[in-house]
Amino acid sequence: MNSKNKYTQLIKTEAKRLGFLSCGISKAEFLEDEAPRLEDWLKKNRNGEMAYMENHFDKRLDPTKLVPDSKSVISLLLNYFPLEQQTSESYKISKYAYGTDYHFVIKDKLKQLMHFISEEIGEVHGRAFVDSAPVLDKAWAAKSGLGWIGKHSNLLTKQLGSFYFIAELIVDLDLEYDSPVTDHCGSCTACIDACPTQAIVADKVVDGSKCISYFTIELKNEIPASEKGKFEDWVFGCDICQDVCPWNRFSKPHNEPLFNPNPEILSMTKKDWEEITEAVFQKIFKNSPVKRTKFSGLQRNIKFVKD
Repeated sequence: MNSKNKYTQLIKTEAKRLGFLSCGISKAEFLEDEAPRLEDWLKKNRNGEMAYMENHFDKRLDPTKLVPDSKSVISLLLNYFPLEQQTSESYKISKYAYGTDYHFVIKDKLKQLMHFISEEIGEVHGRAFVDSAPVLDKAWAAKSGLGWIGKHSNLLTKQLGSFYFIAELIVDLDLEYDSPVTDHCGSCTACIDACPTQAIVADKVVDGSKCISYFTIELKNEIPASEKGKFEDWVFGCDICQDVCPWNRFSKPHNEPLFNPNPEILSMTKKDWEEITEAVFQKIFKNSPVKRTKFSGLQRNIKFVKD
């Protein structure tokens, strides 16, 4: 076994031990196929008010500009599909937001993996990313053979569907590279048909500025009146395109205690949501991604859905 092969196996075994679903590796190079897609998406203002998507165009497409001398992109998936879900009597939040903010949970695991690489392999330079930097994580995960990009633009796997986070380590270490898998969406259009705001405008193209997740999390101003009645009780994020996907019949509950839902969230009725105070909000969502929308944002969303 050559060192490339040995190091690759070591990293994949440790990733599994740390609780990641899977680990795939690809060569750190310019994402040629993604460049025109990203350019077109931005040109058509599909990022809405997410101005940060326009920054660092080159870095988004070339990891060697983010991490000098990088050779490999190690992509990792972490399951967040919950065992229990909210009742139909409640306003809905995305399943990824039930527990502790994934940024903290995954960053910690990535740190441990990076530490392991340094201990076992020697001085390796790199950076860890959890959707907070200009990295096209879905493109890298697909390139690394972890799944294919579905029509709803999320990464899909035959074994587990799409309810997982994607993270990366970009390192200056030569490793063995995986190859992409084939697309298994076929003629299915379940996600396109189910989207209440018609945000999936073409195969694999989501107009971010029309997405319920965008309106309820990213948008800082008032939600346009034209979207009234379309949110189907979602007040933070939206899982509709994933919920209707046939591949998500295979989702299995995660085994990360930090992602377990706060019991209070699961027991909240619509009335509880409508009457939530800032103190209760701070208490229930102390370490939750829901904090991102702030108390005022959540109130705005609830009012918009209720009225």
